[in-house]
Amino acid sequence: MLRFAHFTARMPPVITNLLFVFRLVLAWFLALLFASLVLSNVPPFRFFDIGPSFVLLIAVALMMVATSAISHLRRVRLIVGHVDDEAASNRQRRRVEIPLSADEAFDLLDAAIRELPATKEVQSARDSLQIRAKLQRELPYGQGAFGRLNPTTWFGHLRNQVFAIVTPGEESSSVTLICEPEAAAWSDLFRVDDGTNLENAEAITRAISRRIAERRRHEKMQAQQTESEKERTVARLNLLHAQVEPHFLYNTLASAQYLARTDPPQADRMLGHLIHYLRHSLPLTDDALSTVGNELERTRAYLEIMKLRMGPRLALQIDVPDELRPITLPPMMLQTLVENAIKHGLEPKPGGGTVWILARRAENTVTITVADDGRGFGAATGGTGIGLKNVRERLRLIYGADASLAVVANVPEGVASTITVPARINAAPSGEASP
Repeated sequence: MLRFAHFTARMPPVITNLLFVFRLVLAWFLALLFASLVLSNVPPFRFFDIGPSFVLLIAVALMMVATSAISHLRRVRLIVGHVDDEAASNRQRRRVEIPLSADEAFDLLDAAIRELPATKEVQSARDSLQIRAKLQRELPYGQGAFGRLNPTTWFGHLRNQVFAIVTPGEESSSVTLICEPEAAAWSDLFRVDDGTNLENAEAITRAISRRIAERRRHEKMQAQQTESEKERTVARLNLLHAQVEPHFLYNTLASAQYLARTDPPQADRMLGHLIHYLRHSLPLTDDALSTVGNELERTRAYLEIMKLRMGPRLALQIDVPDELRPITLPPMMLQTLVENAIKHGLEPKPGGGTVWILARRAENTVTITVADDGRGFGAATGGTGIGLKNVRERLRLIYGADASLAVVANVPEGVASTITVPARINAAPSGEASP
């Protein structure tokens, strides 16, 4: 059979079509001739003695068989655009490579088979990665007036069936798809399926390709959305960072300008602390994370500047273990909390007060608390809340739900602000300044 199929595949299409019709007509001629001999009680070697009624019946039946075969070939050509021995066969086999895991390929294949319009029964076995389905075979051209005379319809209108199996691979899966009549293979000698199994095989293959293409488009859209969201996030972080940083620089430079006229040594010390502050600030890119250690040094420089402005009204206590210094932290966030404590808590208080900076680790998180004993929530300080709002927004953009900011009353007076971030270590943070 393989040699014959290979031989016919090299023939011109017209010869291939004629051989297909001839094989079908010959099979029916021999079957009808044998039946006529039996019914007419004529010995096999005297088949010429068969009555004219049997001869007429055989002739009409063979004409109908030839017509069905030609109609089958024409429909095959309409479906795939060509006719060869493989396309004209009632039994279609496909091998489809799917760039997905076995489970994903199985779900895709199962959905594609269930989408066929004539599907009646589907049996899916996920463990063995097999799918079996029964399909009602529709008559493409309806039931003709002479349909009863067509021998290919004498055995009833059979169903088609689909068998598919998924073979897992390393990075993709392979699907073996078989679409065939429900009848045994010997029936192909006498029947044509009007291209219905070819149509089912093509439809399932197209459905698989369509679903893979949709999946790729969805992944591409998600990647584009992720990239756009990342760009928007960086832009928002840049804006929030810009809202936090400039006002301190402006105020410090204004104070240094004033001290340069009234107290030059103090102005020199203030500019020295400002240089130290900028050394820990300028190397950072806008979207890079700093470290607890780097932010602590920046905040120390800021507090030294504030001490020059507030004098003995400002005291500082820091309790940050050295092992927490490499933990990543968004830039300017610690300083924002310290600024908030001084501006709204200690500066309005006649006697000033103390700022505490504490850091602790709990499993996979690190908490950093900035507390003060200033005026607290009860006093009207004129603050807009933009500093804390920016801290919350930046935490959300960078960490999502893995970070938080809690602001509570400090006992007996003042406010305590606590940042909780994941305990992630940056081996070589870009913001770490060299001494």
